[in-house]
Amino acid sequence: MSKDAKGTFEDYVPEILEFDEEIDGCDEHKIRDEHLSAKEKILKDFKEKQANKRVYRHPIRTENEKT
Repeated sequence: MSKDAKGTFEDYVPEILEFDEEIDGCDEHKIRDEHLSAKEKILKDFKEKQANKRVYRHPIRTENEKT
């Protein structure tokens, strides 16, 4: 660092800032977690409903097959 730069920061005192979630908007991760947990619950319910259903395919019919 040059001598000029050292002189400019000699009397610098850092300011202590207060953290506020409402102002800084840092509560977004909480909203995201809520959405993800709701999504997990919906997917779990959907998979449980789908597990009870059995789908059977009919045999494929061909026109040229002899019976």
